[in-house]
Amino acid sequence: MRRHIQGLHDADQSAQVWDGLLLVQVQRAQHRWDSHKPCYLLGFSILEPKNFKGLSFTSRLYCTPRTLWKLNWFLRDFGYDTELLEHDEVDERMMVGLCGIVKICHAVLDGTTFLSLDAFAPLSQWQQPPEVSGTSTAGPEVAR
Repeated sequence: MRRHIQGLHDADQSAQVWDGLLLVQVQRAQHRWDSHKPCYLLGFSILEPKNFKGLSFTSRLYCTPRTLWKLNWFLRDFGYDTELLEHDEVDERMMVGLCGIVKICHAVLDGTTFLSLDAFAPLSQWQQPPEVSGTSTAGPEVAR
């Protein structure tokens, strides 16, 4: 049986997002085992820049002993509860709603393209970027 689903061809919103810095909010977080590695599957909604506002994307943060530094960096910069973090506890419900800055890039591994979370910064470091059009590779600046 063949079905017509309006908008299906536009469903891959991550292809519309350029490599660079984005102000985002965590919409969902789920702990998973991906290819024998524990990870958090994170869903983000873009808040800034305005021309990408409302788009969403997903990415993974792995939780192996070698990659815990990156999960810690993400949680710290996004304002996760410091008391829980000090006790090595991660509550997925507490991650939802957190806001911050991510630097993303499209990476290719074994012929598959995915979004990689390369860096994080606190919400307080966001500067209002100029309007960006198209799929520029230059993103807004982070204050240092």
